[in-house]
Amino acid sequence: MTEAPATPVSFVAAALRLVRTDGVGPATYRRLLQRYLTPEAALEALPGLARNAGRTVPARSPSLTMAEDEIAALHQFGGRFLVLGTPDYPPLLAQIADAPPVLAVLGDPRILHRRAVAMVGARNASAAGLRIAEALAAELGGAGLLVVSGLARGIDAAAHRGAMHIGPTVAAIAGGLDRPYPPEHADLQARIALTGCVVAESPLGTVPTNRHFPRRNRIIAGLSLGCVVVEAAMHSGSLITANLALDYGRELFSVPGSPLDPRSRGSNDLLRGRAHLTETAEDVLRELAQLPADLGPDGFAEEPASPGSAWLSGWGAEAGEAWDQLDTVRAAVLQLLSHTPTPVDDLVRRCQFSVSAVLAVLTELELAGRIESHPGNRVGLLAHPLRSH
Repeated sequence: MTEAPATPVSFVAAALRLVRTDGVGPATYRRLLQRYLTPEAALEALPGLARNAGRTVPARSPSLTMAEDEIAALHQFGGRFLVLGTPDYPPLLAQIADAPPVLAVLGDPRILHRRAVAMVGARNASAAGLRIAEALAAELGGAGLLVVSGLARGIDAAAHRGAMHIGPTVAAIAGGLDRPYPPEHADLQARIALTGCVVAESPLGTVPTNRHFPRRNRIIAGLSLGCVVVEAAMHSGSLITANLALDYGRELFSVPGSPLDPRSRGSNDLLRGRAHLTETAEDVLRELAQLPADLGPDGFAEEPASPGSAWLSGWGAEAGEAWDQLDTVRAAVLQLLSHTPTPVDDLVRRCQFSVSAVLAVLTELELAGRIESHPGNRVGLLAHPLRSH
């Protein structure tokens, strides 16, 4: 596997400044790049966009020096940044609408281009569940698949250890790369980085909190062709990852467990829906073998003309389109939104306006602090909108 051309530091710094700006989440970042083509141009447009939706105080953006310091700190730690739209960014992850604009990696980022399968499950797993997860991961790794998990206690750790019997594995973590969680898995994370890869969306120094884990879960699902669930209680984080996998059009697999064990009720319930019953690695391999070999997103160029240009047509937004009806579009979108997150696709279908106009309005509203994006390409009104406009 060849090394991708290095992304210019100036481009990485601009991308960091944009994604660290107040109100710029992953979906908004993508919309901005679709409209303005480069992070530098998007940064220049931010004040005007926020004013259009009622914000008078400019959103805070880190300075160029702060961004360069963050790049240098990660490099000193042994890691590097991957930026959405560049050749070294994981192509399968790039396909999801809320892909992390900037991903910090420790280890060999080239393996993120391999065909992968996620494995998640209970933290308080049974001995049988741990044994099944470790054996499945080893078999899947032996068949050439990369196993992705979240470094958590229980099934996650068993999946990583099983995969490492054969080769590399990938850990997606909720905090910064220098804040392993749980702390007792610091050695496991270090071992994964030596032969595989550890990825994080949060900056160095970030201590993981509850809000970070759903974001981590979407990375696990997004990196993978499918997701295997081994023991999951109802309403568990593992089911969040499973549902995200379905939202992203990935395959879902579930290992059946005892109906008497509450740790298996969620994973058993998945079998009533779209999950494939999974007892051996062959059950996974059979389904994944039917998927196309090309993992790149539609239109992903082998040699993009410029960083970030590869996926700009993903939503059909046209640079330079006339935006003379945005006040009308904004009113219609706000009427449809509620505090319950709504899929962006549903908003577009219900609005009698162009896709790009609806997305432009969503970008302005998020920059103004009136809405927020949620995993699975959903948006909702903020419970307490920013009042320091």
